[in-house]
Amino acid sequence: MKYGKQFLSGAAAVLMGAGIAFSSQASAETLRYALGYPSGSDATKAAENYAEKVSTYSDGELSVRVYPLSLLNFAETSAGVRDGIADIGYLLTAYFPSEYAHTNLIAEAAMQMQLLGDEVHGREGPAYVGAMLEYIFSSCPECHQEYAQQNQVFTGLASSSNYGLHCNAPVRTLEELDGKRLRAAGSQWSRWANEFGATPVTMSGNEALEALRQGIVDCVIISTPDLANLGIIEATTDTTIDIPGGVFAGAAITSINRDVWQSLNDTQRGALLRAAAYISAEIPWVYHQREEEVLERAKEERGLRVHQASPELMEATREFVERDMETIVEVYRGQRGVQRGAEMLEEFRPILERWVELVSDVNSEEELAELYWNEVLSKVDPTEHGL
Repeated sequence: MKYGKQFLSGAAAVLMGAGIAFSSQASAETLRYALGYPSGSDATKAAENYAEKVSTYSDGELSVRVYPLSLLNFAETSAGVRDGIADIGYLLTAYFPSEYAHTNLIAEAAMQMQLLGDEVHGREGPAYVGAMLEYIFSSCPECHQEYAQQNQVFTGLASSSNYGLHCNAPVRTLEELDGKRLRAAGSQWSRWANEFGATPVTMSGNEALEALRQGIVDCVIISTPDLANLGIIEATTDTTIDIPGGVFAGAAITSINRDVWQSLNDTQRGALLRAAAYISAEIPWVYHQREEEVLERAKEERGLRVHQASPELMEATREFVERDMETIVEVYRGQRGVQRGAEMLEEFRPILERWVELVSDVNSEEELAELYWNEVLSKVDPTEHGL
């Protein structure tokens, strides 16, 4: 099975940004990797490990220089990679709902993890990443067309661990949720907030700490490790860990400038794909492993109170998720022009269920990386993909 240029169409966008032309050829040997996380964060450490893998797998022909929260922030990443300001970007596609509509439709459906039973608990991210990688590479030509239209090539994906409510007061019941202002990182969580009388607030993760500290929002919907990664731990007093659930899966973490990609040889492109399997595994694996550590640190240093949602709120959330799968299809048809959303979700569900089984016996990020490589990325043809 080959995943290649048959999934791409159209010419690459003109390499321009703010009226300045950038040379992609000049950075073909040392690639600039921009991400919106600060130095020392889990994502930055994973990016540095990715750089080492690229060098190893390319036999030193390629090197990657990592720019944490300096070259581009989250909101600037799509245009920055498109225009050649960076060669590789940690692209959060949910920040750009129209540009990556087909990727975002599948990512936005991640709250369905609430419906798959206890067997996936603690492995939501690894399962969803594997399923999305397989689906995008094998069954979503529209996804690749959207990256091409942004002068980019899709090579890897990551996710968070489960999303919870991190607040400045306890939020455990339907009554306590009513009226709260919630920073939401995706439309699915915004709809969940509206469903229960809360108000969703859209803002970058880089702004969430100050918003919570200043009372602009009452809670931040985010994964537990990002309390530490984004500094939100400083303003959080209460965490409810099991709602709203789902993972942030719209993270095309190694989105590569298309002109740069096409300037490389087959071996170099293959090295980037091989390294992508490792960073795609490291981030969700580390996020899940660090959940307990971050919670314990917050308890000891900040007096964080950790809660479980009430049974009534959990059941109401599951009922919402079941309805929301249909809502996603209608929203993406009406607002984003996605015509086969129902078909996409129907195709994706058995792939996701298969990946829930595949990751059940994985015991390390190295095993997970090999699983992603063997099941998906080794089947991507570097002589065709993105060309």
